[in-house]
Amino acid sequence: MATGKRRPLHPSTGGSGIPSSANLNFRPNANTEDRGGTRPTSTPSSVGLVLVTMLIHLCKKWLLFDTRLRVAFYCGALFLVSIVADFIPMPRTYFSRTDTFFNQLFVKWAWGWLLSVIIPWVTLTAYTLGCGRRVILAKHLGRAIFATVAWFMWTTTFRMIENHFGRCLNTRDPQLQSRFTCLQAGRFWSGLDISGHAFILVYSSLILAEEGSTLIGWEGISDLIMREEHNRNTMAEATSRPLRTLSTSDLAFLKKTHQALTPYLRALFVAMTLQQLLWDLMLSTTILYFHSMVEKLLGGLAAILTWYITYHWWYKLPKMSLSAPSEGLFKYNDLKPTRDPAASRARRGTLNGSGPRFMGMPLRTSQEYTEFQSSTRQSEAEPVN
Repeated sequence: MATGKRRPLHPSTGGSGIPSSANLNFRPNANTEDRGGTRPTSTPSSVGLVLVTMLIHLCKKWLLFDTRLRVAFYCGALFLVSIVADFIPMPRTYFSRTDTFFNQLFVKWAWGWLLSVIIPWVTLTAYTLGCGRRVILAKHLGRAIFATVAWFMWTTTFRMIENHFGRCLNTRDPQLQSRFTCLQAGRFWSGLDISGHAFILVYSSLILAEEGSTLIGWEGISDLIMREEHNRNTMAEATSRPLRTLSTSDLAFLKKTHQALTPYLRALFVAMTLQQLLWDLMLSTTILYFHSMVEKLLGGLAAILTWYITYHWWYKLPKMSLSAPSEGLFKYNDLKPTRDPAASRARRGTLNGSGPRFMGMPLRTSQEYTEFQSSTRQSEAEPVN
């Protein structure tokens, strides 16, 4: 049998019989591989932190529910359900009494309970976002002061309307033509008793929702601090750096206070959610058992009007004496990371390009793999707009 010269497996090897590394489908020199990636990563989460995060997530679902839908629900309940309750007697329950535990301890002292969580919340968040600056802290605490003034003025107005436009029934005695003397004499006073409970419960719920929105993106501040420290240490250039305007001392202050105060803010957020749940429950009992539809609707509309003028107009005006929630020396809760579409398409094209494949992955030569690694690092190094 005639035997011919065997044909080499790799024609480009020449006479040496050693295949060229350009035709291999694996990396020829693993020791010289450039692994890349110098950005620091977040620390691993403990089991306790995961459970706390799940609890905070559930609280966000309720407290940070869309305020527009919440307002629509309040208006609909105050109008439609109140009309039904005016004409159809509701079954008597524990909550139909005025001397219940919840009514005596919580609703009558509702504004005090609200301030007990709002003032610490605003103080801690403003102290962190303002890096300890007292001017920023005062602007944030001014919201609680103005809300207290608005609550006092509205409730005083409600009492004045009832006193001036009401009358004592079944008597013409001029000495009994005030609400206090009429009730003291054992008679009945008829007037427009605008529901102060409907006002304070709706207003408190909306304030809790607005102030609680500060927690949106709060956990991500630690990542922003870590990236900013990395960029300053490596002298990296990036256009999207929310903390770039902070001085070194402010950045160190922010890192320390954010780490120290975040556990307290989580506890306060849970307390705010529980309080808001209680206010919604007591508002439901008010709608079903107390006041007329007109009285409850006017009280709720006064609360909604005050909330809208302050949080959705006044606090958002530039150069105002009072700041909106989450305002400080930097922005953190409105960041929307995006990537360059062209770079993303190029990366996908490199990863999923045409050619031979093995188990769904493309087979590349060492030169192609080097080009792929360089294009990947280049796309990751591009600044996020």
